[in-house]
Amino acid sequence: MVKEMLEGLPGWVKWVAIPLVALFVFGGFITSVLGFLFGLLFKVLLFVALVGGLILVVKKFGAGSGRD
Repeated sequence: MVKEMLEGLPGWVKWVAIPLVALFVFGGFITSVLGFLFGLLFKVLLFVALVGGLILVVKKFGAGSGRD
């Protein structure tokens, strides 16, 4: 059904106008989803860096405790 609708349209409508309309309609949703994903990625990377730093500090300064 969609294929028949788009069949007679010029290429610029299919590849420029329709995506621009989609961005206009769903732009806020797309940016909020991308913002959430980038925020989550940042928090995961921050968590990994903090845990890695904690392990490094414990191994460096806690080595004299005799608990190997």
